[in-house]
Amino acid sequence: MVLASSTYFVFLAALFFLYWPLSRWRAASLSVLLFANYFFYAKWDLFYLALIPAASFTDYLIGRGLGTLRRAWLRRILVSASVLMNLGILASFKYMPFLLETWTGATGRAAPEWHWTFPLGISFYCFQSLTYTIDVYRRDGKPVRSLLAHMAAVSFFPTTLSGPITRVLALAPQMEKTSRRLADGDSGRALFRIGMGLSKKFLIADYLAENLVNRVFDTPGLYAAAETLIGVYGYTLQLYYDFSGYTDIAIGSALLLGLKLPENFNRPYQAANIAEFWRRWHISLSNWLRDYLYFSLPGLRSKWKVFTYFNLFLTMVLGGLWHGASWTFVVWGALHGAALAVQHGWRSWTGRPPARGWRRLGPGLATSHFVILAWIFFRASSLTNAQEVLERLASFTVSFANVSPGVAVVMGVGVAAHFLPERWYEWSQERFAAAPFYAQAACLAGLAVIIEYLAATGAAPFIYTQF
Repeated sequence: MVLASSTYFVFLAALFFLYWPLSRWRAASLSVLLFANYFFYAKWDLFYLALIPAASFTDYLIGRGLGTLRRAWLRRILVSASVLMNLGILASFKYMPFLLETWTGATGRAAPEWHWTFPLGISFYCFQSLTYTIDVYRRDGKPVRSLLAHMAAVSFFPTTLSGPITRVLALAPQMEKTSRRLADGDSGRALFRIGMGLSKKFLIADYLAENLVNRVFDTPGLYAAAETLIGVYGYTLQLYYDFSGYTDIAIGSALLLGLKLPENFNRPYQAANIAEFWRRWHISLSNWLRDYLYFSLPGLRSKWKVFTYFNLFLTMVLGGLWHGASWTFVVWGALHGAALAVQHGWRSWTGRPPARGWRRLGPGLATSHFVILAWIFFRASSLTNAQEVLERLASFTVSFANVSPGVAVVMGVGVAAHFLPERWYEWSQERFAAAPFYAQAACLAGLAVIIEYLAATGAAPFIYTQF
């Protein structure tokens, strides 16, 4: 069930009208929400109805044990069991074909076939679930008392496909509250976010994908260097508007149920260095990698700076591999890891503060183009495909025959929207939230008509659902 499809919005509306009349009864409303979560999973594959409840219940029991036990060695065994279980799920149902293929390439022996892969990426579920047991182990919060609240929070359907990765100890307490109600203006803000998400997805991301980006990356040899460069720029915008569009729909969907998810983007291409980029891009993943991976690596408190640089590099390589079982993602992660290590070392050596004002322009352009270069590996279907794109860029041939006026206009709108002042967006959201319901309905109806006539495709899957 794609979040941009009509089926999803019928599902969301049905849940809304069933959930709120029962909201005064916590057990009833949580049961409805949990049923909706599992129904969402089942639409992808019935196997999830066995996997997700079993894994969630196991982590719930581990969390209760971590909250009760005092012996350090017993607590380490419990949290290790949770980590191994969730990483085992990832390895078994996402990475096993990649591991078997790599083993075959290294040994020359035929690997056994592996059929246990599923259409829904479970990376977000596993990372979200691990926040709970690790936080309880570190005593950053107390175990969730309600089994329903825990299982509903860890499998919350808006975050299932592409996040934001939401800490269970932040979401479950919202679900446990009694006498919940939809705050004034939140319904309007929720609909505004959903409308923005649909606009980003259909009118920018999908349009660029279908009219230029996919063609350039699928058959780069047919395009001049200038067209290829515009295609790479187009993918930079496509990825941002596709992923942030999903995030808007997810946040808006949760807000309609009285639940608040963390923000995941903050105009990332305005960053003046690579560390700032990661504070603005996929914020929930950046925080997860920092808090649960980087801080857990050995040597962090060593006086030898080399451990810091190596850990930054390793964290990003593993973060790249998390995105997909492919060497292209390893290279993408390695590029970002090396850039973070270099920037950290340069800052430690020079002691210079971050650039401000107009001085950010040069570093900002350099940072954005490094990110754009790395996106080539992120988008490419293979290292060979990435090499072909880079070779076309290096050919320095000039032609714009395959760049339509529509693509140029959409790219211009995408760049301009990204650099608009944030207060304009906030003002628009508050004006929409304060408008009468019939005015809100008219705006959404108008948006639906525009999407129907201008969108390039139907409800195509979001890019990050494959991760």
